[in-house]
Amino acid sequence: MGADIDTQTEKRVAAEAAAELVEDGMTVGLGTGSTVAFLLPALVGLELRCVATSVETEELGRELGLVVEPFDSLVKLDIAIDGADQIAPDGWLVKGGGGAHTREKIVAATAQRFVVIGDSSKPTDKLAPPVPLELFKFGFLATIERLGEIGDVRRRDAQASPDGGVIADYFGDVGDAAELAARLSAEPGVVDHGLFPASMVSDVLIGRGGEVERLTIG
Repeated sequence: MGADIDTQTEKRVAAEAAAELVEDGMTVGLGTGSTVAFLLPALVGLELRCVATSVETEELGRELGLVVEPFDSLVKLDIAIDGADQIAPDGWLVKGGGGAHTREKIVAATAQRFVVIGDSSKPTDKLAPPVPLELFKFGFLATIERLGEIGDVRRRDAQASPDGGVIADYFGDVGDAAELAARLSAEPGVVDHGLFPASMVSDVLIGRGGEVERLTIG
């Protein structure tokens, strides 16, 4: 129980530190997951235009009074804030435990500043499987079969992505993240994968106990 409470504290302090980077009038991309759940209350009271990467984040944001609109009118975001499943020393991320990594990547790429938040369990010496995948529903079994030439891929027992894609996971060796990302992206049946390049990441804020550590990437 104590460890769980510490983890929740770390998520909260990281999220609140990220919220301090948000100012009135900004356009904000809201990520998905348990750490982002601490971010949303910290943004209440600011005049913002937000887009959400999942239905869950959208609903919670609106319940709290945030303006969350469809992502069909904004072409740039001032900032996006999201969690990560793994954070490597060189800044590469694994994301998508919640199955929303395609939307998360679109939002991160649209933002001028992409801030990653997490607890102290997220930084890792080396990225490890599983790496989440979103597959087109059309022909997904054939896609999984072809991906087997790269490594073990299994359909996840989970609901579809926010856009109807099939969620799967790659369980093979990650090795060079850039090389694996390129190989996964080259498969026509893959909508997107959960490997996020360091070039997308502006800041990493990690909660350690009750303090926040800003990681130096690279």
